[in-house]
Amino acid sequence: MKIVQTVAHSPLEIGNAIAGLGSGQPALILVFGAVRYFEDGSLATELGRAYPRAALHGSSTAGEITADGVGDGSCTLTAVSFANSRLTHGSTAMAGMEDSYAAGERLARAIADPELRAVLVLGPGIQVNGSGLVDGMTAVLGNVVPITGGLAGDGGAFRQTFTLGTGGISDRAVVAVGLCGEDLLFAHGSFGGWEPFGLPRRVTRCAGNVLYELDGEPALAVYRRYLGAHARDLPASGLLFPFAMLGADHQSQGLIRTILGMDEIAGSLTLAGEIDPNGYLKLMHATTDKLVGGAEVAAAAAHAMLVENGGGLAILVSCVGRKLVMGSRVDEEVEAVSAVFGHRAVLGGFYSYGEISPYTPGASCKLHNQTMTVTYLGER
Repeated sequence: MKIVQTVAHSPLEIGNAIAGLGSGQPALILVFGAVRYFEDGSLATELGRAYPRAALHGSSTAGEITADGVGDGSCTLTAVSFANSRLTHGSTAMAGMEDSYAAGERLARAIADPELRAVLVLGPGIQVNGSGLVDGMTAVLGNVVPITGGLAGDGGAFRQTFTLGTGGISDRAVVAVGLCGEDLLFAHGSFGGWEPFGLPRRVTRCAGNVLYELDGEPALAVYRRYLGAHARDLPASGLLFPFAMLGADHQSQGLIRTILGMDEIAGSLTLAGEIDPNGYLKLMHATTDKLVGGAEVAAAAAHAMLVENGGGLAILVSCVGRKLVMGSRVDEEVEAVSAVFGHRAVLGGFYSYGEISPYTPGASCKLHNQTMTVTYLGER
C-alpha cells in the first residue's frame, strides 16, 4: 500500500498539489478542503484529468487535519494505491432531508459486492438526517460491514456544504467507497469526552430529527433558557452545548446530538440525527483536556483492533464543536491520535457536522456528534 499526501494553502496552489501526488495511478484520492475549493467544480475536473482511474472521495470541511495539525482554508489531497485490495464506489443525490433513509439504501446498493469489507461514506452537512442515512445503508449492508465517515462542513457557516464523488462535486450528493479484499486492514474508534449537566428533559414531541417539545414546552424556548447569554449566538453556539440522548430509563444511549438549526415560528430545533420519541435529553459541556483525552481513547480503540500495524492511513473525522471548545489548543487532539499510531500511519481528515462509525467493533453503525472518530485503513 502506498500513500502520498499533499496540501494546498490556496486555490492557486491546487495544480501543484495535484502534481505532487506523482505520476502513478492511485486507486483512491481523498480530498478534504475548505468550501472555496469546491465552489466552481474545477477541482474535480483537474483531478479527473490527472487521475482518470482513481475513485475521488471528499468533502468540504470546517477545518482540515494532517499530522502537522489543523488547518483552516487549506485543501488536503491523499492518494492511496493498494497492492491487492479493490474498490467499489457510488453516489446518489438527495431530494431533501426526508430522502435520507432512501438515499442510504440507494448508495448501499450501488457499492454492494460479495467481497465488501468496509465502507467510507461522506454526506452533506445540512438538510440531512444523518442517522436516517446510516440506517438506510445498514438496512441493505447489514451490521457485518462497518461504515465510517462523516458529514461535510462549511467552516461553521451552516449555509452550503459539498461532497466529491463519482458524479463530481455536489451540494446534495451522498458519496461512498466500498473497500474489498481479504488483505484489507480496517479498524475504527469513536469517543467524545463531553459531560452531561443539569436535569434530564423528557421528549414530548419530535419527528425524525426535529425536536418540537421538551417537558411539554417548545424545545427552542427551553434550550434558550438553559443557554442564557449564549442563546443570542444560536444556532452556532449550539455546537458548544449538545444533547446527550437518554432512554426511557434515563440511561445513556451512548449518542450525542448537535443542533443544526432552529425554527422560530414552530419553536423547534433541528438536530443532526434522529431523536428517541420515548427518551430524554440532557445538556452537555466539555473542557479541552477532556476532549483531548477522548481523542486518545478513540485512537486506542482503533489501534486495538489491528492485528498488524504497517504503513497505513488514519482518517480523523472530528466535530466542529470540539474545535470551537479547544480553540488554539485544537492541535492537541491530533497530536494525541498521532502518539497512539506513531510514525506508522499517515494522518488525514477534517472537522465535520457529524461523524459516522460503529461505537464498538461488531456494533451497528451510528451517526455521532461531538466525537473524534478514527478510521485506520491498511493492507497485510
